[in-house]
Amino acid sequence: MQQEYQYSTLPCGLRIVTCHRENALVEHCGLAINAGSRDEIPGQFGLAHFVEHTIFKGTSRRRAWHILNCMERIGGELNAYTTKEETMVYTTAPSGYLARALDLVADLVTDSRFPTAEIDRERQVVADEIDTYLDTPSEAVFDDFEELIFAGSPLAHNILGSRESVAGLNSATCRRYLEYFYTPGEMVFFYSGPEKPARVEAMAARTFRNFSRPDNPRLRSTPTAASRFDTIKTIGSHQAHTVLGTQLPGLNDPLRYAMSLLTNILGGPGMNSLLNVALREKRGLVYTIDASTSLMTDTGLFNIYFGCDCEDVDRCLKLIEKTIRPLAETELSPRRLAEAQRQYIGQLTIASTNTEQGALSMARSTLYRGHALTHKEMHEAISSVTPADIRECAGRLTELSRLTLA
Repeated sequence: MQQEYQYSTLPCGLRIVTCHRENALVEHCGLAINAGSRDEIPGQFGLAHFVEHTIFKGTSRRRAWHILNCMERIGGELNAYTTKEETMVYTTAPSGYLARALDLVADLVTDSRFPTAEIDRERQVVADEIDTYLDTPSEAVFDDFEELIFAGSPLAHNILGSRESVAGLNSATCRRYLEYFYTPGEMVFFYSGPEKPARVEAMAARTFRNFSRPDNPRLRSTPTAASRFDTIKTIGSHQAHTVLGTQLPGLNDPLRYAMSLLTNILGGPGMNSLLNVALREKRGLVYTIDASTSLMTDTGLFNIYFGCDCEDVDRCLKLIEKTIRPLAETELSPRRLAEAQRQYIGQLTIASTNTEQGALSMARSTLYRGHALTHKEMHEAISSVTPADIRECAGRLTELSRLTLA
């Protein structure tokens, strides 16, 4: 599927990106906001996520009941999520409901009221979400790892916050956050569907014609590189959960595509990934092992996660090191590299059929880079990776930090 992205900017400063998919049966639209948990201040950890939850609780024109039914009653969905750096508020619906979706999303982001009664109810919902997360060590271990590797930085704390910090949030706090961070120049409106870009822009211009807030600075500082650590925490679980990782450069790293390809070679979704073969297929030591790379504007993380019996942790660690080190010492042969590139490009092609994730990726890329990569551009970038690039990236992974919850 060939993509054609169109870009424009409204007079208020709001950027627009559209992906025209002629005859598409489903459309996606929403707002990507340059604000996340790293923008919070001590004492208010969890605020970005809490605001994302509570913007659905009422505006001057809509009560919570009307908001949750607006898209659902026509078979669509209203959704949102928060990361360390951005917040997404968006809809997925059968094609033909753009006006409804656009009006709803704009109303939430520009005029949420945060009614006190609704805030108090949602505070308990988020507290339960925190407890659920803490009861899942295979997920909690990632946050614990980031607390160590980003220690001393706003990137260190959990996106959800704690029960104590969430208990201190109120309607006024949420409103101040919305007005400070949800501003036209720090947001991107995105649309993917059958409507023509010119019509989408005209509709957005009418909807946001009175939207005016001054843009405010993001006081973000790049975290310093953490010293290598090797930590074990006792939690009384049956299985040991381990994350290995290291900091990486951010979104503008010249080797970002090589790093993505190497990550896929080591622990991507394919059953033939090197770590899956070494630890699961050949030795049966793990049920799950995977590698991931996440990049932010100024920093990033490479992670390997595996769960195994407690007595097998050390053996798994040695096998992982044995798998990575040769890649840092010897270049891949042209044949092996070509096979890895073909596999990764094939996976990306299959993933491109997920139009919702494609729309969100398009929005995030436009928010931070000013443009979105087409599939063709992505494939060319992966194909241009050299054996020397892979070796250099693997060299970054020879001294990984480790956290085990056991």
